[in-house]
Amino acid sequence: MTLSVEQMIEYYGARWKIEAAFKELKRDIGSAETQSRHQNAVINHLHFCMMATSVVWIYASRLEKTPSRRHVVKGRNHFAFSDVRRLLTKAALDDNFGILFPVPRKSVVNSLVAVLLRMAA
Repeated sequence: MTLSVEQMIEYYGARWKIEAAFKELKRDIGSAETQSRHQNAVINHLHFCMMATSVVWIYASRLEKTPSRRHVVKGRNHFAFSDVRRLLTKAALDDNFGILFPVPRKSVVNSLVAVLLRMAA
């Protein structure tokens, strides 16, 4: 395989983003910490963790400005997954959080879950 140095760096960077995403899924979201041993329950847990990760990144993509980093790293201007999770948690606890998304006509039992599902849809 013959790749230029620039291509190798680009491929490694793409691979690193994938590795970081799996780390977020396992450590930050908790997909590796399921208490169930039944196959369907484990699969459901993983799917819910993946949905939660997607909701966080969808929320990040809709932010008007880049979130500030909790732990600033010199030379890096991008934010971390945990920074967005912190913002989303703060927003979800706000009384006006549900206003961001259309309210269904049918009443819901758990409004936070309903809002998160509407965000992911």
